[in-house]
Amino acid sequence: MAESLLKAVDIYKSFVGVQALKKVNFEIKPGEIHCLAGENGSGKSTLIKIISGVYSPDDGHMEFDGKSYSKITPIEAIKNGIQVIYQDFSVFPNLTVMENLAFNSELADRRHLVNWKRMREIAEEAVAKIDFKVDLDALVGNLTVAEKQMIAISRALMFNTKLIIMDEPTTALTKKEVRNLFNIILKLKERGIAILFVSHKLNEVFEISENFTILRSGELVATGSTSELDAKKFSYYMTGRDFQQRHFVPVNLSENPIFEARGVGMGGRFTDVSFAVHRGEILGITGLLDSGRTELALSIFGIKPIETGQFLVDGNPVRISSPQVAIGNNIGYVPEDRLSEGLFLSQSIADNIVISEIDRLVKSAGILDKKKRSAEIDKWVNELAIATPDPNNACQTLSGGNQQRIVLAKWLACNLDVLVLNGPTVGVDIGSKHDIHGILQQLAKEGLGLIIISDDLPEVLENCSRVLVMKAGRIVADMNAGETDEKTILSYML
Repeated sequence: MAESLLKAVDIYKSFVGVQALKKVNFEIKPGEIHCLAGENGSGKSTLIKIISGVYSPDDGHMEFDGKSYSKITPIEAIKNGIQVIYQDFSVFPNLTVMENLAFNSELADRRHLVNWKRMREIAEEAVAKIDFKVDLDALVGNLTVAEKQMIAISRALMFNTKLIIMDEPTTALTKKEVRNLFNIILKLKERGIAILFVSHKLNEVFEISENFTILRSGELVATGSTSELDAKKFSYYMTGRDFQQRHFVPVNLSENPIFEARGVGMGGRFTDVSFAVHRGEILGITGLLDSGRTELALSIFGIKPIETGQFLVDGNPVRISSPQVAIGNNIGYVPEDRLSEGLFLSQSIADNIVISEIDRLVKSAGILDKKKRSAEIDKWVNELAIATPDPNNACQTLSGGNQQRIVLAKWLACNLDVLVLNGPTVGVDIGSKHDIHGILQQLAKEGLGLIIISDDLPEVLENCSRVLVMKAGRIVADMNAGETDEKTILSYML
């Protein structure tokens, strides 16, 4: 058995009295693909930063190739072959691919003058290591997420790398791009490079990882071979809760649709799309990223108005030309990127909840009714179980799952008839994901019409009563969710 490449031994770390890690042990061997999992706040990021030298442990020590360190610097971690690829990839969007790849080498060698020929040679050698075909003179800001990730991997391999830590590497990738990434990871493994894969996506954990470590509330709760793990155990280790599989079955469907699309189309993004949504129903719309599903969601909310066909609300034709018109027709929209599109992160939790109904909370004299505002905030914090000690805290202090609940609260306060959710649990951990699904199913039972747009097929099958599959801007299948499966849906998507 190979000797350990890295060991974290009895690691403790706290911040202002909050115990982030408590007696955590971790080990990875050369060429091993290891999954580090845990919910938001479990201590994953803290452990990564201790391994990479960003933080120093309060107690315990690190071992690199058998050599012990009570603390290390980021430079020492790099010299020991440790590289971290964070979710934002830490690339310079205003620089070229060549400049991004050669920049660190030039700094490390303390060069004072730019030698463009040398920089191009460095960049060519870097991309060749993973057979990455890219225009070295292209601005990185114009590249896709997957291409930026390949640049980060190429750059990481330039420094005698022994371990690459990938933090949620598949969050913004398509299924095809995930497959390409996994192929790269397997090639790195063959070269003896270890991969620490940080994720909470069950299917990816089982597909790519040989071993796993799960943290919960700063403590190690399980570690071992992935072959001995199943979805039920994984969820329990992550959350400490037993989840029951629950497929949504609609009750008390309205006789007539609350919302209809009849032959709608927009600028070549989607064409001749028709469907209907009843009160009490959850309609799922799925497809690959270029299928037109996101553009359809934006058109329902008036961000990108349709050019052909018509929408109907309660049987009446409506031209949804803007979000204001959509809101006026009791249609809400939860965007996929809640951070940039769904929330005012620096503002308070309270303000984010009531912002969409602020006119209703103002007295006739134009003065905010503080008592009514406070009652509304308390209502949604309690109903959606938003975990906060004080609603006046900034929204950015919450976990992803709680932020998503605030987006839901903002819209539910508007007494909607239809709610469109684009990727409702993207970036949300297992426990919060399960809770949000429960909230959505309960909303449908109370008479709301919901449309879930997602490429997370287990999510669609569990929560939707009907599933529409989009491909190349058209609906290619309309299925009863209880009578189909992932394989069948994928056959239409692909």
